[in-house]
Amino acid sequence: MKESLRLFLDYIEHQRNYSPNTVDAYRRDLFFFISHLKAKGTASLDRVDYRILVEFLSVLREKGLADSSVARKVASIKAFFKFLSVRKITGSNPALILSTPKKGEKLPRFLSLEEVTRILSGPSGKKWQALRDRAILEMLYSTGIRVGELTSLERKDINIIEEMIRVTGKGRKERIVPIGRPALACLMEYMEKRPYAREEILFLNKHRKPLTARSVERLVEKYAMAAGLGRSITPHTFRHTFATHLLERGADLRTVQELLGHEQITTTQVYTHLTVDRLKEFYSKAHPRAR
Repeated sequence: MKESLRLFLDYIEHQRNYSPNTVDAYRRDLFFFISHLKAKGTASLDRVDYRILVEFLSVLREKGLADSSVARKVASIKAFFKFLSVRKITGSNPALILSTPKKGEKLPRFLSLEEVTRILSGPSGKKWQALRDRAILEMLYSTGIRVGELTSLERKDINIIEEMIRVTGKGRKERIVPIGRPALACLMEYMEKRPYAREEILFLNKHRKPLTARSVERLVEKYAMAAGLGRSITPHTFRHTFATHLLERGADLRTVQELLGHEQITTTQVYTHLTVDRLKEFYSKAHPRAR
């Protein structure tokens, strides 16, 4: 690591002609970063991935560093790994998708697993409306689809055998998204009991009309209030929660991007800014036998 750092500092000083003050700033930032890696048991720069980088940024925030200081260290890390990648010193560039924090940037509201469980347990009974509501809530969390994508789902979009759904997203672009077995079971029960079995649109109201996005928003708000979580929970909160929980449990950012239907990886990057508490929770609770 020290040799790689020496090569990088030599490069920016003698080939890029950076000022002595700038070179010294890079030296301090990267020395602190490498010391952090060694303290965490990361013995090689090849072992660094984006989650290690996110954890490091969380440590910086825990120390109370100003946004400008964090941004400078991010810039140092990005320049360092770009140099290592171009020179073939490392096999990949884990900092390529690392975004510079903006002033006042906040992670979108997301739910804990306990909060999700409380909301999902809200709909009760065997009436078809309750089965519908349960299926909607389970699907929002299980798939992370947008509310507009949910309300446009049709029977033919559900592949029960493969446990997948076909989603039509923005720009009429289609993607295939897995659906968890609990959500699929709720969906199948609802489809068996709903009174308008021949209707293609999946989620209907009592007037045999497709549910609107606003109807689903009111539905989510109703069960969030019943769970004691207030009025701020929306269908999009489930989407944020879906993405955050996947990343916390080791999912690849590119995979989450595809599941969410994001055009640009930068849109998905916001979910890498996890809080220190959430990172600690992940490390203390994650286990290979999750299922």
